[in-house]
Amino acid sequence: MTRLSDLRKSYERGELDERHARRDPVEQFRQWLGEAVGAGVPEPNAMTVATVGENGRPSTRVVLIKDFDERGIVWYTNYESRKGRELAGNPRAALQFHWVELERVVRIEGDVRRVDAAESDAYFASRPLASRIGAWASEQSRPLASRAALVARAAEFGLKFGLNPPRPPHWGGFRLAPDYWEFWQGRPSRLHDRLTYRRAPGDESWTLQRLAP
Repeated sequence: MTRLSDLRKSYERGELDERHARRDPVEQFRQWLGEAVGAGVPEPNAMTVATVGENGRPSTRVVLIKDFDERGIVWYTNYESRKGRELAGNPRAALQFHWVELERVVRIEGDVRRVDAAESDAYFASRPLASRIGAWASEQSRPLASRAALVARAAEFGLKFGLNPPRPPHWGGFRLAPDYWEFWQGRPSRLHDRLTYRRAPGDESWTLQRLAP
């Protein structure tokens, strides 16, 4: 087996400089996400969400981005899950996209709040029937006796709601409103490009800055 310390990779697929970067990080993200989709990157919409609990212990998990605009990044989940409970107590989070094939990373930080009920309702209605039933069946992050118990709950709710399950009251969207973006492009010799966008509370303009790799 190859030793982990011997694994090496030279990053040579692209570059990122201030002259060609968008002035608005949302537009830079839109460009990079579009390029990830166009390049056929597996699950380009997958992102890591990091939260912190009351005990100061951080936790991460992978979710799927479902929307974004100038207001922020949106994903959906069970509000009673670990991340939901941690966001209720500490409504700040960090996100990370890693598009390995393009040698790119995007990091985002900001405040988080629930999207409004109408927005959650509209997205829930667009999901496949099995996924809507699954939102009722899964008591996310809670201990589970067995997979058979989970399947039985799904069957129970399937019989109860038929083809039109409503959105569970414990399920819906979160939106992270960024105050920090970082775009990372791998470069040879570990001299990577890192561009950040920051803005102060109440400020609508972004400050672009390069960081040492």
